Formats: sequence, C-alpha cells, structure tokens
Amino acid sequence: MLIQNPFAVHTAYPAELAAVMSMARAHESRQWLSHWRGLTPGATPLVDLPDLAQRLHIGRLCVKDESVRSPLGSFKALGAPIALVRQVLRLHPACVPVDVLAGRYADLLQGYTVVSATDGNHGRALAAAARDAGCRCVIVLHAQVSAEREQAIAALGAEIVRIEGNYDASVHEAARLAEVNGWIVVSDTSYDGYEDIPRDVMQGYGAIAEEIVEQTSAQRGRAGAFTHVFLQGGVGGMAAGLASYFWEYHGAQRPCVISVEPAQADCLLQSAIQGRPAKATGTVDSVMAGLACGETSPLAWRFLQPCVDAFMTIEDEQAIEAMRTLAQGSERDTPIVVGESGVAGLAALEWLRSDPQRSEQVGLTAESRVLIISTEGATAPREYTRLVGQSAEQVLQRQQAWQAAHALQTQPA
Repeated sequence: MLIQNPFAVHTAYPAELAAVMSMARAHESRQWLSHWRGLTPGATPLVDLPDLAQRLHIGRLCVKDESVRSPLGSFKALGAPIALVRQVLRLHPACVPVDVLAGRYADLLQGYTVVSATDGNHGRALAAAARDAGCRCVIVLHAQVSAEREQAIAALGAEIVRIEGNYDASVHEAARLAEVNGWIVVSDTSYDGYEDIPRDVMQGYGAIAEEIVEQTSAQRGRAGAFTHVFLQGGVGGMAAGLASYFWEYHGAQRPCVISVEPAQADCLLQSAIQGRPAKATGTVDSVMAGLACGETSPLAWRFLQPCVDAFMTIEDEQAIEAMRTLAQGSERDTPIVVGESGVAGLAALEWLRSDPQRSEQVGLTAESRVLIISTEGATAPREYTRLVGQSAEQVLQRQQAWQAAHALQTQPA
C-alpha cells in the first residue's frame, strides 16, 4: 500500500524541531561513540549497485551497509549505547562521556539497572553497552522473538524476561518493571512522560546521515547526491533520526523521503492516514522482526509527519526476495549480506518501479538517484540461511572474491 503525505513540506528545518534533534547533537554523539570498542572504526560502506539500478531503470542505487557497524551487526549500536551515556551524564554530570563505555565508572554504576523491550537488535546493543559501562541490564522479549536472538542478547550478560504477546506488550512490561523496581527504561519509542531517552537514541542514528553527506561530498543547503531516500518504519525512531538530519542539512532541497514497514505492522502508515500517532491494523508479526511494531512513537511522529513524503507497506515475501537479490550480486554489483528488516527499502523500490503509476506518485524516474539503508546483516544467522538458501558466510566469501577480482581489474597496467 502507498499513500502520499499531504503534510510533507520542503522548507528550512524548523527551529522548534532543531531544539529537540540537531546535526550538532548527532555529531557529538558520533564523536563520543567513536571511542567505544563496540563499534567498528570509521564509516560504514556506501555501496553502489549499478546493475541493479539499471534493472530498476533508475540513475543510481546506493546501499549504506550497517551490517558492519559493529560486531552486533546492526545500526542499533548507535542508539542505545549513546542513550546510556547521556543518561549517566544526567545523573552524574562530572563523568567524562567517552569514559562511560570504557568502564571507568563501573564502581559508580554497579547498582544501576537499565531495562528495555526489544525485537533483538536494540536489546543486544543495550546489553553490550551496559556490560562495558558496568551496570545491570534486563531485556524484555515478546513471544515472537526467536531463541536465536534471545541467546545472542543473553551472551552479552543481560537478564531475559519473557512475556506473551507482541512487541508493544513488551514495551509496556518494561515500563512496568522499571516503575516497580526503580530501573531506567532505555527505549527507542516514546510515550507520555518519556521522551528524553528515545530522543537520545534517535539522535545517535543521525551519525549514519552525517557519514552519508561526508561520503557524497554533499553541500549544505543544496540538493544532495540522492533524490530519494527509503527509510525503515518500525516505531519511527531510525527514520526520524536520519530524516531530520537530511532535512536540517539540505533544507528545502532535502530528498524525497519514503517510509517502509510491513503490511501487518503499519503503524506509521495509519498515523499518516489519521494525522496523529496511531496503532497498526494487522497482527504485527512479520519476518521483518525489527519492524514488527504496532504503535508509533509520538516523538518520532513530530519529525516524520512534516518530512516523510510517502508512507508505504510491503509484504514479507517481497522482503525475502530482496534479501536473495542482494545476496546474489552480479557482474558489477558486489554481493551483500542484508537481514530481514534491512531490505525493506529495496523491496519497496522494486514494488514501486514495477508500476509506472506508483513510480509517478513518488517522482521516481530513469534519472532518480536512490539511497537505501541496510540496517542489519544476518543478526539471526539460522533464519538468514533458511530464507536466502545460503549462509551469510557463503555470501561473504563471494563478496570477498568479487572485491578481489574488481581490485585486480582496477589496478593500473
């Protein structure tokens, strides 16, 4: 399903939004996190896929590959850890930010407990950050979270609480546990009276956008390298973190932003229809586990309503096919390991380009330059193998062979 957003504007970034999330704060978050051992040094790759762009009849297609952001395998390593750092600074302003995740305040934080709900990646990131900072971490998992994802979180030292129900039920349970026990919720979704920490999480994601403008040498206040940017939905946190950065950087020349979510977890699309933060209409259960969210974050919606040009949903089968496409590669396209939620942008783009009328609705043409974000790699390796038909290791081996072959081709004679 696709709907255009009548509330989207292409103007300068509003001051009232800049007071909440800004490029300056995103840059600060990026600098602080650059010292954490949980992140891979340097920017993640921005990969050109010329063959796929040609097949889809667009001018350019690039994938920002967040699978190598950290050993955790997803962009979530930018969110929960910086939120934990900023919360420690609220409690103890004299602490040095870069020393928090280095464990230099472990004695100070040993009685401190953080808690969060997760579909997998956010919980892993929070567990890793809590382990390195020296505090306790409790993660609430709903019924659909696989045992494979649970084991990965527990391996980082987190205590697991299992509940019945879906992701939204786990969010409510995390909030209840925090209130009863005096713990701190570190969540990427906001609710009434809880906005500071989700804001910090979203602001951390802005580092991805900052890297992209650097990698493309984009100029402030002008149109950038991309005409269209596809962003995963979920509760809206990642989309708000990136879209707000692009909006502030490019101003009225910002790219067309398209939000993508599973058909059965369509809370952002429903929010666009109703003009306010809303709930999904479907079962929420999706193979795209990181996007299986039923309630829009009200804080994220403040940013998304004015700067997302179109909201759309995709089916699980489309996501699986997109995973296989990126894993396969081609003569000019390197194979890429992209997880279930990471392929949402490509699945959406393929669906739009399969119909001229849909393409016209969002302004996609043969000259369009498109950016998609691979938010995760094979964070559930067994599930990845089942869906793609080959393991992540096999895809990575072919990627290395492709890169070696192309390195030889580009060497001077």
